[in-house]
Amino acid sequence: MAKRFVAKKKKKHHVKYLFYIFIIYFVYQVTIGVLGNLKLATSNEAFLKALLQDSNHLMLYEKSSKNIVNRISTLLSNIDLSNPLTILENGFHYKSDLAAVVHSDDYSNVEELETITSHIKDPNPTENTSPRVYIYNSHQLENYSQTNLEAYNITPNVMMASYILKEKLNDLGIPTIAEEADITEFMRINSWNYNNSYKASRYYIEAAKEQNPTLEFYIDVHRDAINKTTGTITMNGKNYARILFVVGTDHDHYEANLALAKQLNTMVNEKYPSLSRGIITHGGKGYNGIYNQDFSPNMILLECGGPENTIDEVLNTMEVFASILKDYLGD
Repeated sequence: MAKRFVAKKKKKHHVKYLFYIFIIYFVYQVTIGVLGNLKLATSNEAFLKALLQDSNHLMLYEKSSKNIVNRISTLLSNIDLSNPLTILENGFHYKSDLAAVVHSDDYSNVEELETITSHIKDPNPTENTSPRVYIYNSHQLENYSQTNLEAYNITPNVMMASYILKEKLNDLGIPTIAEEADITEFMRINSWNYNNSYKASRYYIEAAKEQNPTLEFYIDVHRDAINKTTGTITMNGKNYARILFVVGTDHDHYEANLALAKQLNTMVNEKYPSLSRGIITHGGKGYNGIYNQDFSPNMILLECGGPENTIDEVLNTMEVFASILKDYLGD
């Protein structure tokens, strides 16, 4: 009987120690979770700056949403602590219509579109005296997935993608600048509609060339309207947003733009098979057919990912695309 009594006592001690360990771990996760969320609750510019400084490419919003506190809360109450809207939705039966418009890119109603995406300032403005590459966005409000981000006032879009590519090219020794001006506001001031997007971006292309005569390569970054499966590829355990080259054929010298797209497409898929979805040509009735590519033989219109792609997938792609451009430019 005595032995049995001792065994039970030891068992109780084991349970107590496990309970203490759980409490310590719980407090640790709460602390990390709170600090992580405080770090994330910031502006687009601060978020992008943190993203560019994260050498492991681990997204802050993913880190903060995967802690044990959040997992337990989601399991027991279906409330996601990384998304405060779920507290209202599940606790007070409030239904937000945010999800219904998160991926809407209807430029016919810019005011509505700007409730889910916005102009983003460059967190690291570049002062290159002799830039070679100019990156811009004719459609600045094309946005990426806001999963776990909308509650923190973070709206990743193609402007963020352009700033990432600019940083990666500069890191590789290719002097690059990115357009920071609010092209959508410029169109509004001039009472131009969506169909004038390329007319508006043309103004900034010409101004950039006038101010920087050394420019020789121009990249218009867009985001395609494709689903997650079509827009994503996994290589070596990492997800990448797939790219597509678009060439307009309604000008006399489009062959030069097409040749450039073909060369870059080949280089991309030789190193990263299927990362590029290929090349599409547009021209004739119903299409722009020029896309400002008559401005230079070195004009590229690059579609990167779709509305369901995350910004870290875009970052991964821009990193490898920057290396391709470096190889192409021969530096």
